[in-house]
Amino acid sequence: MNARQQNRLFRMIAAFLTAMLIVALSAVPAAAAPSLTLTPNTDPPSASGSPITFQVAGSGFPDSVAVDIYFDTTDEVLTVTSSTGAFSGINVPVPTSALPGGHWVTAVAEGTSGAAAQAQFTVRTNWPQFRYSADHKGRNPYENVLNTTNVATIDLDWSFKTGGAITSSPAVVGGNVYFGSSDDYLYALNATTGALLWKFKTGNSIVDSSPAVVNNTVYIGSTDASVYAVNAGTGAQVWKFATGAAVNSSPAVVNNTVYIGSTDLNVYAINATTGAQVWKFATTGQVLSSPAVANGVVYVGSYDDNVYALNATTGAELWKYTTGNKVFSSPSVSEGLVYVGSDDDNVYALNAETGAEVWKYTATNEVESSPSVWNGDLYIGSDGGYFYGLASRSGSLIWDAVYNVAVEISPPCVANGIEYVGIANNVYALAQIVTAQVLWVGVTGGTVTAAPTVANGVVYVASHDDSLYAFDLHGSSLKKKVPRPDPATLQPNPELKAIP
Repeated sequence: MNARQQNRLFRMIAAFLTAMLIVALSAVPAAAAPSLTLTPNTDPPSASGSPITFQVAGSGFPDSVAVDIYFDTTDEVLTVTSSTGAFSGINVPVPTSALPGGHWVTAVAEGTSGAAAQAQFTVRTNWPQFRYSADHKGRNPYENVLNTTNVATIDLDWSFKTGGAITSSPAVVGGNVYFGSSDDYLYALNATTGALLWKFKTGNSIVDSSPAVVNNTVYIGSTDASVYAVNAGTGAQVWKFATGAAVNSSPAVVNNTVYIGSTDLNVYAINATTGAQVWKFATTGQVLSSPAVANGVVYVGSYDDNVYALNATTGAELWKYTTGNKVFSSPSVSEGLVYVGSDDDNVYALNAETGAEVWKYTATNEVESSPSVWNGDLYIGSDGGYFYGLASRSGSLIWDAVYNVAVEISPPCVANGIEYVGIANNVYALAQIVTAQVLWVGVTGGTVTAAPTVANGVVYVASHDDSLYAFDLHGSSLKKKVPRPDPATLQPNPELKAIP
């Protein structure tokens, strides 16, 4: 082999080896960039005595290094990565001061690597069903935007017109607001803008029944003698359950069961997934009262003058208490007592286990309003424009207010130390003090009989003028975005001890 042939062979071998090296290098996976997973990625802020946490998991970090985890710019937790540069199951609290909207969770490795990852967390103070929760306390414990110092400055952000009077109290979940109208439709709107997302037609009007939104499903009753389950995202029907007459009651959803009353005299328990009947309980009067559920017991009133306690699993009667007239009011359950009004002009507190009367307060007129309970006080109205603050344990009068209107007062709701109640064409924000000081009045074009809903710094009010109103601080807090922090500028907390 001459020199020329040798050089050619060497070049071929070199080219081949270079190609093989390129192939080998390309087969080596690139180091994964750091990433975070949040479970869940949306929750309310922590409330007093009720911390809310979510779990953070990370991967792609240097191995065996300390990692600081920040909520916005506050260093909340210090952890250490494994030998593979990962961590998981780290509980991070949602600060009580975190306002509704998007926030940033940032994980930064200590040392010179500069490895960091970010993920977005959404804070929401949802109002998922009638009277907020299945026990019907009527209080949003997480509301942190509106307070006694700023509520006077709220004004109308948007309104949405339907084709009929709205007596359905709105539910607010996942950035959407849901409610029914007497124009036969269930509506879903963008809670921030009021834009229509979808509407679902029932067979007749939706009167008084307020939606419950659980596991991406909306449950509501209609006067077409049906209970509906509708996909919360699309508005598609999931199932329909037939009763024997109109359904004006609002559903309570607990443990995959829908509890609701009907004017066919029955209380129903329905499987929330399939729409199959679990049980029904017969009273001897129409059931327009909405069931409250607490500690495995269903509490509901009937037009046969009774308040019933039923086993939530079987529907068996545990006790009944007879008032002096029909019970339209929906019970509230708190600290072992059941609170309910009656058309006999009384507000009752009953022992939740036995049904024994603990106290009663005689109002001026029929009590068809449903009570709210908070911090040892009970708030309820009676027909003719009378509103009361009572001591929840004794029934003694703290204050009363007279508005001299010829209509029933809406059920009140409570959020962050403020009571909201519909009276005639208005909704009032009242301070929770002995004089029930008026802090703000919102005006609609018709009578307000549905309970207001307060969620994410917005007061939603349904009116007989066919409209739903949203009042807030010159634009919902959901429109405001927390700036994405630069990981390099975040300051670690030297007081934190590492969580392994």
